[in-house]
Amino acid sequence: MPHSLILNLIPQSPIYPEFLTGRHLHALFLTLINSVDSNLADYLHSSNADKAFTLSPLQIQRQHKQHHQTLQFSHQKPITAGTPCWWRISLLDDTLFSKLTGLWLNLNPKHPWHLGSANLHITSIQGTPQSTQPWANACTYKQLYEQASDRDRTLNFIFATPISFRQGGYDNVLPIKESVFNSLLSRWNKYSGIEMSAISIESIYPSAFNINTEIISNYESKFIGCVGGISYRILGNVESIHIKQINALADFALYAGLGRKTTMGMGMVRRL
Repeated sequence: MPHSLILNLIPQSPIYPEFLTGRHLHALFLTLINSVDSNLADYLHSSNADKAFTLSPLQIQRQHKQHHQTLQFSHQKPITAGTPCWWRISLLDDTLFSKLTGLWLNLNPKHPWHLGSANLHITSIQGTPQSTQPWANACTYKQLYEQASDRDRTLNFIFATPISFRQGGYDNVLPIKESVFNSLLSRWNKYSGIEMSAISIESIYPSAFNINTEIISNYESKFIGCVGGISYRILGNVESIHIKQINALADFALYAGLGRKTTMGMGMVRRL
């Protein structure tokens, strides 16, 4: 069962930009896990396999909704003490979620967590969608599949943090249909328990897009990715079962993310 959890945080001291990188947030997540299961934290730290979680960059809480489209994925200035922030963690399998149950249930809002030199308090966790926070949700894989439309031929996505796909030994920042839907299919088949042997990718065509590239320099080398909005259409004589499968994958994107470095804040995507 995939979960998309929002952790609401308040820094007790300034968080400086050098500690707001994907690498530091990844380390904070492992620290959270280590507090309830040190063996699991060690395994996730050492494993090079596709991991059953994704992370967002740290976001400053804002009142207007537009910040839920393209998110802030780099910071030039410190986040000052007392600034309400949120951080999204998605979990793709029940095993990982259940191992962290003790963390969620015994959360102490006065316990300090460390992000670089800053102390953070986790004040609450959201796991269901709200009008002001569309990144929170939870749904079983069975529900995701059963609720997926077998008639909807329009697939609208927002790429909220930079997305890049590995092809051979190189990165491709263009969201071609094969990269997008094969990425989703691979993660679906690994974690859902509902096998899709193949989907009708040849029937999917981009119909509109407003995208651009962004460069992030807080990695070993500069990370280049694509952000913005893109729409795909399912065209031609396509069986309803195949339309349903494609829609299920599109809905799954909220949890799975796309492409590279999803455990460090990149590849966040949401269907609109």
